[in-house]
Amino acid sequence: MVNKDYYEILGVSKSAEIQEIKRAYKRLAMKYHPDRNRGNKIFEEKFKEIQKAYEVLSDPKKKSMYDQYGHSDFDNVSRDNDFASGFHTTTDFSDVFGDVFGDIFGSTSAKKKHSKAEGSDLLCKLKLTLEESVFGTVKNVKINVIQKCSVCRGSGSRLGTERHICSTCQGQGNVHMQQGFFTIQQTCPTCHGECYVINDPCYICRGNGKEKSFKNFSIKIPGGVNDNDRIRLIGKGHYGGYGFKNGDLYIKVKVKKHNIFVRDGNNLLCKVPINFAMAALGGEIEVPTLYGKIKLKIPLETQTGKIFRIKGKGIKSIKNNVYGDLLCEVYVETPINLNNYQKQLLRNLGFSLFGYSSYEKNNIKSKNFFNRVKRFFDNLAN
Repeated sequence: MVNKDYYEILGVSKSAEIQEIKRAYKRLAMKYHPDRNRGNKIFEEKFKEIQKAYEVLSDPKKKSMYDQYGHSDFDNVSRDNDFASGFHTTTDFSDVFGDVFGDIFGSTSAKKKHSKAEGSDLLCKLKLTLEESVFGTVKNVKINVIQKCSVCRGSGSRLGTERHICSTCQGQGNVHMQQGFFTIQQTCPTCHGECYVINDPCYICRGNGKEKSFKNFSIKIPGGVNDNDRIRLIGKGHYGGYGFKNGDLYIKVKVKKHNIFVRDGNNLLCKVPINFAMAALGGEIEVPTLYGKIKLKIPLETQTGKIFRIKGKGIKSIKNNVYGDLLCEVYVETPINLNNYQKQLLRNLGFSLFGYSSYEKNNIKSKNFFNRVKRFFDNLAN
C-alpha cells in the first residue's frame, strides 16, 4: 500500500503556516481519536497516520527534510538515521488542544493545578470624600474573607494528626494510564489533585483548611486617587489553601459628589456667582480652593460663562506630583426679593442703559441677535 503524502493526510498545502497545520491536526485528531471511537481499528490507524504527519510537519527540521527529499525518500533517510523507527510521538497535546480534552491529554499540569488552588482575589468598594481622595487618608474596613482555619491552621487535619502524601499518585496530583499505543494523564482519583490525603479531618473546617469570617483591614489611601481607581493589596485576598498563595485584595475607590468642586483629571472646576455690578464694572472676589480662600480679580464687562484658570490650585498628580489647576466659571446672578426703592433704581438704570440712544453702544450682543432675528423673519416673508 502506497503511503499518503503528509500534507494530503492533514488536508493542507505545502505553503501552510504552523498555525494552519495545528488547526488541521486538531480538527482531524478530535474526529479520529480512539477515546471517541473505542474499538474502531480503522479510526485508530487513521489517528496514527494523522499523528505521524503532524509530528513531521510541525517540526521545522523534519518538515524541511520532508520537503527536500519527498515522502518516499524521507522515510528512507529518516530510517537510516534512526529518525523515525516505528511510531513515536513527541507531540504536546496540551499545547495543541488546550482544554478541549481536559485531563485526557494531560492538561492538568502541576502549574495549572496549583493556580486553581491559589486563593481568589477579593474586591471591596470604598467611598471617599473629595478631600480624602486628594490628600490621602487611612480607612478601617471590615470584610468577609476566607481565612486559614483557626483550629488546624490550614492543614485540614485534626490537631495532633498529620496529612499524608497520596500513595496513589505519590504526591504528583495526577496518574498516568496506558491505553493502547499512548499514555493518558488524569487527575488522581484518590486525592483529586491535592497531592495529600487527610485521614482524620479537622472538625471545624472538615478537612478544607479554610473558614469564612470577618477581618479588619487598615487601608492607607494615597493622595491623588480618583474615582474608580483600584488599590491592590498583595496576599490580602482569600486564603489559598495549605501551601498555596493567598489571593489579592482590590480596593475600588468611589469618590462622593462634592457640593462645590467637580474633578476633571487633576483639575478642579467650580462655578462662582457674581452680581450685575461686579460683572459690568469689575472688582475682586474670594473664591474657595482645597487649600483655603484666595482673591480673584474680575475684569470689567465680564460675561456669564467666563472661565478663570488659577494655576497650581488643583490636585497633585499621583503619577508625577504635578499639580493641576482650579477653573472658576463665573455667572451673573439675577437679584431677587428687591424692595421698591431697589426696583425703581433698576428701572432708572434700565431706561438709561437700555434706552434707544444707548442700546447699540451698551448691548452689542443683544443688538446683533435681534438684527439676525429681523433678517430671519424678513427672509420668511419674501
